[in-house]
Amino acid sequence: MSTPFPFTAVVGQDDLRLALLLNAVSPAVGGVLVRGEKGTAKSTTVRALSALLPEVNVVAGCRFSCDPDAPDPACPDGPHEPGAFESRPARMVELPVGASEDRLIGALDIERALTEGVTAFEPGLLASAHRGILYVDEVNLLHDHLVDVLLDAAAMGASYVEREGVSVRHAARFLLVGTMNPEEGELRPQLLDRFGLTVEVAASREPGQRVEVVRRRLAYDDDPAAFAVRWADEEAAVRARIVAARELLPSVRLGEGALRQIAATCAAFEVDGMRADIVMARTATALAAWAGRTDVLAEDVRQAALLALPHRRRRNPFDAPGLDEDKLDETLEQFGDSSDDEDPDPDGGGGGGGGQPPRGDGDPQGGDTDARPEAGEGGEPRTSGAGAGEQAPARAAEPFRTKVLSVPGIGEGAAGRRSRARTEHGRTTGARRPRGTLTKLHLAATVRAAAPHQRARGRSGPGLVVRRDDLRQATREGREGNLVLFVVDASGSMAARQRMGAVKGAVLSLLLDAYQRRDKVGLVTFRGSSADVALPPTSSVDAAAARLESLPTGGRTPLAAGLLRAHEVLRVERLRDPARRALVVVVTDGRATGGPEPVALAGRAARLFAAGGVASVVVDCESGPVRLGLAGRLAGELGGTAVTLDELRADSIAGLVKDVQRRAA
Repeated sequence: MSTPFPFTAVVGQDDLRLALLLNAVSPAVGGVLVRGEKGTAKSTTVRALSALLPEVNVVAGCRFSCDPDAPDPACPDGPHEPGAFESRPARMVELPVGASEDRLIGALDIERALTEGVTAFEPGLLASAHRGILYVDEVNLLHDHLVDVLLDAAAMGASYVEREGVSVRHAARFLLVGTMNPEEGELRPQLLDRFGLTVEVAASREPGQRVEVVRRRLAYDDDPAAFAVRWADEEAAVRARIVAARELLPSVRLGEGALRQIAATCAAFEVDGMRADIVMARTATALAAWAGRTDVLAEDVRQAALLALPHRRRRNPFDAPGLDEDKLDETLEQFGDSSDDEDPDPDGGGGGGGGQPPRGDGDPQGGDTDARPEAGEGGEPRTSGAGAGEQAPARAAEPFRTKVLSVPGIGEGAAGRRSRARTEHGRTTGARRPRGTLTKLHLAATVRAAAPHQRARGRSGPGLVVRRDDLRQATREGREGNLVLFVVDASGSMAARQRMGAVKGAVLSLLLDAYQRRDKVGLVTFRGSSADVALPPTSSVDAAAARLESLPTGGRTPLAAGLLRAHEVLRVERLRDPARRALVVVVTDGRATGGPEPVALAGRAARLFAAGGVASVVVDCESGPVRLGLAGRLAGELGGTAVTLDELRADSIAGLVKDVQRRAA
C-alpha cells in the first residue's frame, strides 16, 4: 500500500482542513463539498484525512462493520452474538464517477434467488464505507440518480435495496466528501444543500507559499516513507486532538444566545428550509469541541456560517456562491446576547472560535476563489469586422421558462432530462437477453422463457426450474442529456440594444433550461467576416452565461461562417462522445451579408445539417411590422423548425411543448 501524503504537511488550505476535521469530530455535520480549480490539493488533502481517524472496533466476520458495542439489529449478517471483535483502521472508500448503482448500494444475486430460493446479497461501496469515509472525486460528473442514492443514505444513515420483491437494509453512516471543479459543471441547488459544509479552494498567489508546496511535494515523491516519518509527531498530535474533541463533544453547551444568532443568520440570508440551521448548530458545537471548550461562542457561529451557508444561497447556476461578511457581522451583533455567552477559560480555545487547522503553514487563502475568465479576454472573438461599428455589450433581459426543445427519436446517450433514450433507469418497455451481468431482471419475460421447458428439465415440485439462458434483462426508457450548441448572430443587424437584450435573455433562458436538463452546451458567435467558438462544448453552463454577458455586437452577418464553424464543432464532438446527440439552436434574424452570394452560401451550409440528420431550431429574432421571413427559410434549409422569441416562452399561446421536427430528406 502506498504511503499517503500527510494531512499536516498540506500547505495552506486552512478552511478545507478545518471543514474535514470538524466532520471527523462530528460526522453528524453532514460531510464536505470541496469546490476549486484543478491542482489545488483537493484530493490529496481528503485522502490524507483517513490516516488521522481513530481505529474502529467491528464485529468479527461482519461484512457491514457493525459496532460490537451496539450492533445493528437489522444487519443482513446478524443477529450478532456478544463475543469476538477486531480493530481496524477507518476505511477510505472511493466512488468512481462511472460506477453503477449495483456497485454503490450492492447487488442481489437474482439467479440464486430464482433457482435456489435464497436471498444472496453482495454488499456495495456504501457498506464498505460504513464508519469510515466515502470520497467522490468529480462529484458534479456523477449521474443524478447515484447522487440521490448517495445523499439519501448519508442523511438517513442506512441503505435500502428494494428489488424484485426482495428487501435488504443495512447501516451506512460515513463521512461524505465530494470534490469538484466548477468549470466542468455545477451540482443542482437541491444537491448542494445536502452537503453539510462547502469550501472554496484556490492556489496561493504568494510566492513563498508556492515554493513551500513544491519543496514538500518533491520531498514526498523522492521518499514517501521518510517524508511521512518527518510528520509523524504532528499527525499523532492531530489524531489525539480528534479523539479528545469527540469525547468532549457531548458536553458542549449550545446556549440560547447562540441558537438565536444561528436562526437569525439563516433568516437574514434567506436560505431555504431548516437544514442550514441544524448544520450550523452542529458545526458550531464541533468548533467548540475542537477548540477544547464546552461553550459555543459567537465566533463559532460566525465560522459555522462561513462554512455552511454560501452554497445554500445559490438559487440557479448563474449565482456565484458566497456570503456578505459585513451583513453576517451585523446580524451576529444585532442578535448577540452577552449574558448568555459567558467568557470561557481563556486557555481553552485561543479565541477565533476554534476555527484554525492543526498547523498554520501559511496565510489563509484570499481573493476571489470563484473568478473565471470573462469573454473578451481570450474568449471573445476579435473579427475583422469589429471596429467603429462595434457596440458595447447589451444587458440580458430577465430569463423566463422556455418550451421543451427535444431531439426526435430514441438515443442512448448520458442520463439527463431532455430527449427520449434507452437508459438504466426509467419505465420498463421490454426485455432482452442480458449482455454480461444481469442488472435489471424482467420477471415476467424470464418466467415465459423458462415455462415451456419444465417437463424436459424434470420438474417435479411446485418450484420453477430456471437456468441462466432463461434470464431476461429489462429494457427501460428514460431521458438523456444532449449537446445544445448555440449559434448566435452578433452582427450589426442584431445590434439594437433593446433587441439584443431580448436575444440574450432568450439564450440565457435556454441555458438555464439546459442546466436543469443536464445537457452539455457550446457557444458559436458570428459577426464581421468570421465566426468563433466562444465556448467549446462543456458542462459548465455558467461559463456560457459569462461569455454571453460580454458578447459585443456590430459588423456584417457572416451566417454561412457561423453555420460551418458549428458543423465543425459537432464533427469533433461526435468523435469524442458519439452517443450524445446534438441539438443546434441558431439565434438570428436570418439575414446574411458579406462576401459573394452570402445567402446561397448560407443555404448550402445549412443543408449540411439536414444531410447529417442533426436536430435544429431557429429562434427568429426579426422584429417590426414588416418581416421578411428569412429565419423560417433558414429553418427549412436546416431541416428544422423556427420559433419566435414570443413563442419560445412556455406560457405562450402557441402551446406548452414544442419538439424539434425534422423534414424528410
